[in-house]
Amino acid sequence: MATGARSRWYGTVDDVRAADKTLRGFGLVLVIGVAMGLTVACGNEVTGIPVATNADTRGHVDRPLGELLPTPAQFPAVYPAVVLPPQAASAAAGDLDGVGTGASVEPVDCVPPGASETEPVAVAVGTNEASRVSVTVELARSPESVAHLREWAARCAVMRVVRAGASSTVTTTLSETTLNGADDAVSLRRTVVPDVGGAGLAQTMQTTVGQVADVRITVTAMGFGASQPDAGAVDELFAVAVGNVAGS
Repeated sequence: MATGARSRWYGTVDDVRAADKTLRGFGLVLVIGVAMGLTVACGNEVTGIPVATNADTRGHVDRPLGELLPTPAQFPAVYPAVVLPPQAASAAAGDLDGVGTGASVEPVDCVPPGASETEPVAVAVGTNEASRVSVTVELARSPESVAHLREWAARCAVMRVVRAGASSTVTTTLSETTLNGADDAVSLRRTVVPDVGGAGLAQTMQTTVGQVADVRITVTAMGFGASQPDAGAVDELFAVAVGNVAGS
């Protein structure tokens, strides 16, 4: 029992091929292809509400992360879901912060906080083909408190990211959130706009990150292009994930 997380739009095959030509450097299409195959898929003003936290005194959840993920049946019906295999899960987790593994970031001290490597991350993804929105739940062992993530997001509101020669601008805004039984939590609104392709190939993400003991829960809805992320689905799945972890 407990004593003391990153998603994307998985579009049509044509969407994926077009995005791959422009965004190959960001690794944004890798997990799109995996999930589709399994299912059929610091400068701007920042606002935020500080949340009291006891995460620095968190304990340990004994059960493996994969056993604590929301099951596909626990996803909203409009988001048919799959649990990603370990390699795809790691790739998905690396994309949910808008940066990805191996990228260079400006300001240089704005590389996103990472998860612990003591246990592989566990990831489940649901995709709504009609709305072009996906929802991802990630569970990870985290060495950092949510308070640290909150400070990072406020300090690194705007970043320039370069990966494999492709550049983008990543903008993050803090917003209010509900703990839903977590020790601490924060919500983030994030946009990733590539230099090539512009707004038409942009990603918009709504993310809630929470901590239960040593488990980091990250739930992200992602819209691609003009599609907007589903904040209601994020709230629903965050509550489910917190319940799974806290009740373990």
